[in-house]
Amino acid sequence: MLKIRLKKLGRKKKACYRIVAIDSKKKRDGKAIEEVGFYNPLTKQTKIDITKINKKIMEGAQLTPTVKYLVNKMTKVNTNK
Repeated sequence: MLKIRLKKLGRKKKACYRIVAIDSKKKRDGKAIEEVGFYNPLTKQTKIDITKINKKIMEGAQLTPTVKYLVNKMTKVNTNK
């Protein structure tokens, strides 16, 4: 099953994440099929390609709860502008 989830980068206590499409049986930091975004919890910087995520969802991918929260947050911010 294809999942869209976070891939951890950075170092201890200063982590940042890439939002990736990856097989659910692979490791958290395994090779991703496609990178669809970036999230830094320290600076609250988020960059998400909504069109790529929607394309992967149409192909059957599922979002993890954290990624689902980030995507909803980004779509609300974009619609309020």
